[in-house]
Amino acid sequence: MSNIDSSRTLRILSYNLQVGIKTSKPSHYITGSWKHLIPHSQRLSNLDDTVSFLEQYDIVGLQETDAGSLRSNYINLTEYLADRARIPHWYHQVNRNLGHLAKHSNGLLSRPKPYAIENIRLPGLIPGRQAIMAKYGSEKETLAVFVLHLALSKRARMRQLAMISDYVNQYEHAIVMGDLNCKVESDEMQHLFSQTKLHEPIEEVHTFPSWRPQHHIDHILVTSELEVVKAMSLKHVCSDHLPIMMEIKLPETLSLEPKSLVAENAADKNIEVA
Repeated sequence: MSNIDSSRTLRILSYNLQVGIKTSKPSHYITGSWKHLIPHSQRLSNLDDTVSFLEQYDIVGLQETDAGSLRSNYINLTEYLADRARIPHWYHQVNRNLGHLAKHSNGLLSRPKPYAIENIRLPGLIPGRQAIMAKYGSEKETLAVFVLHLALSKRARMRQLAMISDYVNQYEHAIVMGDLNCKVESDEMQHLFSQTKLHEPIEEVHTFPSWRPQHHIDHILVTSELEVVKAMSLKHVCSDHLPIMMEIKLPETLSLEPKSLVAENAADKNIEVA
């Protein structure tokens, strides 16, 4: 694992997990639909397959995880992955709470400890969607990291990204990542770029569908003073999306807490909301 104080390199990953449902062809949406509501024996083994590469990253944003319900055998999947990947700090955000049936969530895994976490309620026709905002460094010099899973409706996405723009513009250094459900050239993404210092990606990174990636709807976007070293999708089929990674260099003025290599007890490291 890189040393953030010497190299100033930060490795970031965003992954829509589809609740650990492996999907490798269109018919699996039908034959595997029951797995969204009922436990299945492969769910945890599918997630275990992700651990070897999760261990290589400093900050991981998760979408379509579960905070502990019937379908996940009442296991908080964000906590489960943090523990298996030995990532010391984790946080989950429940967006749709269906009680015992499902707890649709976003998640954050982090080696450096954020000094604050906030939930941002996003507008939309169907209430519940939120974004995670994690703040690193200090109040004087902050890196703000946003984890999103946007709506399917273009109108809702326009409103959601307009709100995120207002938050992004409060910080000189920001990272926005997640399943944004729209392409770079879409009206809503172009509006986001016009209203913030977030960069358009240099090239398209295709992540969906995982078995034949043709669409770039999963994104990691950074502001201008964060230098992108590389960005790519990873060939890993544990979901209907591929994970997307980015390696960046931080400016010298931005200091994060050194990254812990081992989580003594991930369950004790759940980050409190500010």
